[in-house]
Amino acid sequence: MFASSNTGRRRRLNKTQKLSVAGISAMAAAALSFSLVPASADSKPEAAAAVSAAPVVLASAAGSPQAKAVQASIIEQHSTAEKLVKAADLAKAKKAAAAKAKAAKAAKAKAQAKTKAEAKARAAAVRTEAAAQHAKPQAASRSEVRTPVYANNLDGWIRQALDVMRSHGIPGSYDGLHRNIMRESTGNPNAVNGWDVNAQNGTPSCGLLQVIQPTFNAYHVPGTSTNIYDPVANITAAANYAADRYGSIDNVNSAY
Repeated sequence: MFASSNTGRRRRLNKTQKLSVAGISAMAAAALSFSLVPASADSKPEAAAAVSAAPVVLASAAGSPQAKAVQASIIEQHSTAEKLVKAADLAKAKKAAAAKAKAAKAAKAKAQAKTKAEAKARAAAVRTEAAAQHAKPQAASRSEVRTPVYANNLDGWIRQALDVMRSHGIPGSYDGLHRNIMRESTGNPNAVNGWDVNAQNGTPSCGLLQVIQPTFNAYHVPGTSTNIYDPVANITAAANYAADRYGSIDNVNSAY
């Protein structure tokens, strides 16, 4: 781009220089012709001869020191102009290159920042997922630890029945259950009363708290066995009935 432009200018400047030199040479020749022709030249044959010889002298005037000095000055001026144009073009090119480099650097920094932010977000998501996966078995383990294991005896049956009663909002205490169980069946889950009025009516009292089948069916607690002789099912159904009729199994101190 710069080479073709400068070449064009050099061609135009060389042509101008040639025209300038030609003009200077013509002026120098004219000056010499006037200096060579005397004032009375028009009346003497010698003057005519001198004038006819003038072009030879004029032709050599272009190579005189004065003409050379003028030509050198013109060439120097054009050379200085060319240098100034080149310097301006170079400064403009450097400025454009600097702006381009700055824009590229800013774009690169922005891209790096975006990549870094995305990597940070992915790492955070991975850590969150890992923490969630790690927490699942721990939560399951804690749940298993909290799940009580009840003994297969009267104490275990009462404690398990109390947990079921609490989950269903049925009132009652360990002492109230134990006291009534010992009075009704002495702790035998298979006890059956075959002589009272209920037995005479065909619905004998059964189990730890001596519950008849219709009452067991009506007050059966969901989640427990449907077998009237099951210790936990018998206790919770009887406690549910007592809560409905007496407010709580704790308020029962005799046959109910």
